[in-house]
Amino acid sequence: MKILFLSSEVVPFAKTGGLADVAGALPVALEHQGAEVRIALPKYKEIKAEGNFAQIGKRIKVYFIVNDNLYNKDGIYVDEEGKDHSDNLERFAYYCKEALESVKRDGFKPDIIHCNDWQTGLVPVYLKTLYRKDDFFKDTKTVFTIHNLAYTGSFDEGEWGKTGLDKSLFDINGLEYYGRFSLLKGGLIFSDVITTVSPTYAKEIQTKEFGCGMEGILKSRAYSLHGVLNGIDYDIWDPLTDKALYKNYSVDDIKAKYVNKEMLLKELGLKTGINSPLIGTVGRLAEQKGYDILAEIVNRLCDMDIGFVLLGAGEERYQRIFKKVAKKHPSNTSVNLTFNADLAQKIYAASDIFIMPSRYEPCGLGQLISFKYLTVPVARKTGGLADTVIEYNTETGEGNGFLFNDCKPEHLLKAIRKAVSVYKDKQSWLKLIKKIAAYDFSWDRSAKKYIEIYKKVLS
Repeated sequence: MKILFLSSEVVPFAKTGGLADVAGALPVALEHQGAEVRIALPKYKEIKAEGNFAQIGKRIKVYFIVNDNLYNKDGIYVDEEGKDHSDNLERFAYYCKEALESVKRDGFKPDIIHCNDWQTGLVPVYLKTLYRKDDFFKDTKTVFTIHNLAYTGSFDEGEWGKTGLDKSLFDINGLEYYGRFSLLKGGLIFSDVITTVSPTYAKEIQTKEFGCGMEGILKSRAYSLHGVLNGIDYDIWDPLTDKALYKNYSVDDIKAKYVNKEMLLKELGLKTGINSPLIGTVGRLAEQKGYDILAEIVNRLCDMDIGFVLLGAGEERYQRIFKKVAKKHPSNTSVNLTFNADLAQKIYAASDIFIMPSRYEPCGLGQLISFKYLTVPVARKTGGLADTVIEYNTETGEGNGFLFNDCKPEHLLKAIRKAVSVYKDKQSWLKLIKKIAAYDFSWDRSAKKYIEIYKKVLS
């Protein structure tokens, strides 16, 4: 099976968020399953690779789409002031068309083109319009993955000509979207199959609350909409081999986890006792991630006999709140308003409890990393968090974490208090972390599901 994988960012070449991690890991896992995979992405200014090709995995060829006028600028999507590049439509329309032309020139005839998010949304549209009589692609099917439906890739009607598409497609049954047009909508309508990054998110986006105005399309295509949970790369996220840690550990050497806790407390200057729970959180300080909910209760949280470590940057209002908290509770609170990959890994390793209070979370990687690092998540029951975190039952010992349903500060605080209470029962806690150590959220697991979907659409 031949697969062309399209993503606007791919580790290790270009990254702004989790999409890049997926696009760097899933193709390699698909190769493990026997697929022949190629990747194409724009050659941004930050990509230092020489030439127009690179390789990842064993034999995965990466095509760089070159156009200095479009891609030789700072920032993948936005400029230094955080504003969208004014030519983003041209940049990604060119990418979509040139990705198709690149494989055609190379003689790589894909069975599946796997598109990811709005930046690739024109590919399914082009295949069924501009390329519909092209013999090279006549048997090619498209899979379109939504990583976050909120990013619709919408543009003003006046820019329509830059797509190269007939104006008849600018209507409610085509790409028109509330007076503008959306590349993501194009991907949803014209692809053969739609996937998203967790089973629960696949259901949520068919509702008005989470559908971003696309819920009607998604409901009408429910038969070809699949939720496939993302994986994590255990070559990177493994406490037994993680070079960022003070001391490596596994479930067979849990004491070494507490060496990491002791050393992190010391590094951050916290006076929290080693037997008190250390609560960590790593993320973008934004409402979507639920930091408004956490901000409401963080002072009461830090009044408890716990240690609290936050790492993340984002909206100024949350940064101000958490800075004040750190000043008020200097002995047990560390607030780090930046992003630091090594510190993130130390927090996962050293924490006993990891908070993810997201208002919505298509998949979420924090809880999957937490499980691997023997750290128990407290999370809102939404999207991929609902698919992976199961409420702990204090009587039966079933479950693997602590959940809250409503976006209310009191509900989050109640879930944290329950986690702290269970933590104090050392025998129950040990059983719990031994259980989560056995989980497999590797990309190979996800890749097998994608291969099944590819086979189904091809048949």
